[in-house]
Formats: sequence, C-alpha cells, structure tokens
Amino acid sequence: MAAEERLDLPVVGERQSLREQVAHALRAALVTGEMRPGVVYSAPVLAAQFGVSATPVREAMLDLAKEGLVEAVRNKGFRVTELSDRDLDELTEIRQLIEVPTIARLADASRAEEFERLRPVAQQIVDAAERADLLAYIDADLRFHVELLALSGNAHLVEVVRDLRNRARLYGLSRLSERGMLPDSAREHLELLDALQAGDRQAAERIMGEHIHHVRDIWAE
Repeated sequence: MAAEERLDLPVVGERQSLREQVAHALRAALVTGEMRPGVVYSAPVLAAQFGVSATPVREAMLDLAKEGLVEAVRNKGFRVTELSDRDLDELTEIRQLIEVPTIARLADASRAEEFERLRPVAQQIVDAAERADLLAYIDADLRFHVELLALSGNAHLVEVVRDLRNRARLYGLSRLSERGMLPDSAREHLELLDALQAGDRQAAERIMGEHIHHVRDIWAE
C-alpha cells in the first residue's frame, strides 16, 4: 500500500464552516490529482496540515464518501476511490442514455430566453479553462449541466446525473489543462446552447453526445 504523503493544503479560516472549507479543499486535491487513488489518508494527519481538529476533517471525508469520492478504511482513514476503465465506460454509457435524449428534447427556439440565462455559466466554464482554474471549471461545469437538465422538469433525473458526475469526476483534467486542450472542451457548452436556442434537436443531440465522449477521452488520458 502506498505511503501517505504531505499535501499542499491551506490553513482554513472562519468564513465558512470548517467542514465546508475542508471538503472544498479536499475536492480540489482530488480534482488536481494531488490526492491519489490507493493512498489511505488519515483524518488526524490531514487535520494537522489544515490546522484544525480532526472532527471537521472526518465530517468532510464522510461527505466525500457519500459522493463516492473516497471510501472509509477501518481504523486507518479514507482511501480515494479508484475507478477502472470498465467503471468509466459504464458511467459514460449511463450518461449517454440519460443526458443525450433529454437534452435533445429541450431544443426549442421558443425557450431561447431560458437557455440564454445559462450562457454566463457556460462562459465561466470557458474562462476557468483558459486560466487553468480546475476547481472553478468543475464547479461551473456541474452547475451548467444540472441547471440545463433541470429544464426537463424531472428532479429525479437531475439527482441521478449529479450523482454519476460526482462519482466519475474528471480524471485526467489536469493533464488536459497542462496541454492547453481544456478550452476546446469548454467551448462545447456554448455550442450546445446555440443549438438549443435554434431549436436544432439533431445538433443538440450530436454536440451533447460528442461532449460526453470527449469527457471519457479525458479520463483515458
């Protein structure tokens, strides 16, 4: 088993609850790949790095465990969940089955104003990609897709997709960013809005399908 390493974590303050701040920082470490699958991280060790007690760290890790990002290791701590290629393929397949037809059905020029309200979020994704702010990218990307799917009126579908996205994360995102390829993926969100506003169902279906495939390609990096 790989040894636990010291992480480059911030000392947390009091603007948010300690639990929320710790969870946010740990998500950032997961997204950037600083926290690695197979390594067991103990709450007391992480707490010492944060400069807080172990309790909010344990609580934050339990929140991440509910999202499927880490798993508890009895009497030791938490291990970052590792997904196999098969896991990623299956998650991609489920997203294709749910999201592509749902988004395609939304295409309607009469709803152009609803789609336009999401354009600032889509631009935030592009801006975050261009400045290589991975956590901001993840946050804006999740918000965009959840709010877009919410236009379907099916709250249960939205929660299923949110859970799928949380479990998958964006493996390989940091490497894609380092090579300057992330902005191209980000701009697909703007293209999708253009198709939806034009009422072009076929284009929306194609763009959404390609976008999910591109995400899977990111995981394979």
